[in-house]
Amino acid sequence: MNKRPVSKDRWSDHFTRLAKKERFPARSVYKLKEIQQKFGVIRRGDRILDLGCAPGSWLLLAAQLTGETGSVAGIDLVPVSIELPSHVRVFTADVLSLDQKMIGAIGRDYQVVLSDMAPATTGRKDVDTARSFLLCLSALEITRRLLVPGGSFVCKIFQGTDFSEFTGRVSEVFRRCRIFKPQSSRKPSKEIYIIGLEKI
Repeated sequence: MNKRPVSKDRWSDHFTRLAKKERFPARSVYKLKEIQQKFGVIRRGDRILDLGCAPGSWLLLAAQLTGETGSVAGIDLVPVSIELPSHVRVFTADVLSLDQKMIGAIGRDYQVVLSDMAPATTGRKDVDTARSFLLCLSALEITRRLLVPGGSFVCKIFQGTDFSEFTGRVSEVFRRCRIFKPQSSRKPSKEIYIIGLEKI
């Protein structure tokens, strides 16, 4: 009896293949597409800040949605190597420790802050969710400082004991807070997105 060949990449799926076909560096782009379709967070001409932007899929989609009249800035510890439109800037920095010089370079008055950041996973749920929570707190603090009133916030978090606390903190900053699990998220994944709308 012939056995089916084992896939070279066990994580490859429809969205992985589609991302390659549409020339996005990662399948995560479809999560942002779903968020955009449901909540319409990004508008033409917006200024967008993408935290944890590597390898660059969200940068590319945000650039498409804002158009050339908008601007997109990204920050990540890992350099982004893909070719980007002229209205996209990328900074190599640690989101957990942005100094005033870097804040000055990035600028303020963004209409949307995006965070698809995730910690390096250990396989221990308590450790991974705690690390995710710390990244989310950092993203929220940056959002407090750099997002304009009425602006929107999209943040990925691993569901754990700190989930309700983080949702509560987002609700203190935004008039509306929504929880969303994209269809394109892998089924075993504990990730979920918090959408903050209309910053106070």
